[in-house]
Amino acid sequence: MDVQTRCQEFLDEVERAVVGKRDVLELLLVAFLANGHVLIEDLPGLGKTLMARSFATVAGLDFSRLQFTPDLMPMDVTGSTVMDPNTTDFEFRPGPVFTNLLLADEVNRAPAKTQAALLEAMQERQVTVDGESHRLDAPFLVVATQNPIEFEGTYPLPEAQLDRFIVRLEVGYPDRPHEEEILRARLGRESDDVVLRQVLASGELSRMQAAVESVHVDDGIVSYITELVNETRDPQRVQVGSSPRGALALMALARAKAVVAGRDFVLPEDVKALAVPALAHRLVLRPEMWVREVSGGDIVRACLDRVPVPPTVPPGG
Repeated sequence: MDVQTRCQEFLDEVERAVVGKRDVLELLLVAFLANGHVLIEDLPGLGKTLMARSFATVAGLDFSRLQFTPDLMPMDVTGSTVMDPNTTDFEFRPGPVFTNLLLADEVNRAPAKTQAALLEAMQERQVTVDGESHRLDAPFLVVATQNPIEFEGTYPLPEAQLDRFIVRLEVGYPDRPHEEEILRARLGRESDDVVLRQVLASGELSRMQAAVESVHVDDGIVSYITELVNETRDPQRVQVGSSPRGALALMALARAKAVVAGRDFVLPEDVKALAVPALAHRLVLRPEMWVREVSGGDIVRACLDRVPVPPTVPPGG
């Protein structure tokens, strides 16, 4: 299987619906190949739901969308045990989390107890209801969204849950030519819906994820990632730096990016390209950094500037 070719065919098809966001789509695909969950933090109307639904359609995955609200209960996420009135037996009825790709829309609008119901599923790929564990089918991927400008009536995600997302990304406004293309395409198809074809066969995404494990990571790259993550722990700028989970996430993403590029080894440029989306959301900044309007992304970019880049050493080199 030529994974690079399949990735490009996949992205080409998704881009028919999500126009002009190839870099964002590639980052989302890289995260999925690394078997990680994604947090999208951006304004309404920029195609977050369309992006998740399009990925599910083109990858041939089961898709569920769950709107998080203040009255959402944990059982609304995981499912619950109910009694069958005909047999008086108790049986488990699975919730929307039992899918391949779950869109958790406006995840920060639900209280912490409901957010936590998603935590076990994201980390363990299982849910526990009434003391009984239920495995989730692979692949299981979460795309969560939150609005960065509306904070009234929201429950900020705790650091432990933010750390479960392999990347945090933004979609951003389309540029003018692409926005015009969106409008013309809507006129041409005479419908709001974009009909996409399934590109990946059943189980193919899992096989592509397995291909990531064969990507070589040189010792110099391992040291580079370790040094970058250690730099994020500077107590003068942050209260909490990136955990080892962040280092593992960055390495997994770099290997997945190499696969998309058609390589079987990681380059330092792969690490540099993914460091901000992989690490910035894992940092808790000191209050004075917020006053100076310094973001987690700024901290990671400063770390990239300070840490020496290792030489490129292909396998066997």
